[in-house]
Amino acid sequence: MQVEILTPAGQVFQGEADLVQLPGVDGLFEVLNNHAPMIAALAAGRIKMAKSGVESFYTVQAGFVEVLKNKVAILVEGAQAA
Repeated sequence: MQVEILTPAGQVFQGEADLVQLPGVDGLFEVLNNHAPMIAALAAGRIKMAKSGVESFYTVQAGFVEVLKNKVAILVEGAQAA
């Protein structure tokens, strides 16, 4: 699935992932390929992405995520590679 991390300053990440783990306001949750459409609020924390067994991490501030048609758009106040 296509993943994009956006901040007010611009795009921080764009690429493919098989799994995205996000810090929801009520706890961690994961998005996999062909996930149902959703919008969720995010708390400050860490995003984990995995593609073919290789993991990458980003530290993010609060924001939102939209999942639609195998695209994950993560909109946060700030983000950086961890």
